[in-house]
Amino acid sequence: MKLSRRTSWFLTAFGVWSVIIWSTFVKNLWKDSGGQAFVNGDHSQPTAFFWVHLLLAVTSFVLGVAVGAVGVRGLRATRRSPATD
Repeated sequence: MKLSRRTSWFLTAFGVWSVIIWSTFVKNLWKDSGGQAFVNGDHSQPTAFFWVHLLLAVTSFVLGVAVGAVGVRGLRATRRSPATD
């Protein structure tokens, strides 16, 4: 299956966006000033809130990288063949 150039750019942009957003989310989760992620603000005792949101972030990060990789492969394929848009 071939991807159009537009679709490839969209997937690549989505992958980059996902990596930036979820990396920032994990940094903010680690800093947690609201006291939800760690018991008594001590980083040695993470809460269920922390684990659930870390799992969500890691999963989304991995999927974003995979989607971005598909987009990049699509862009490389469109450079090798004539434009079909």
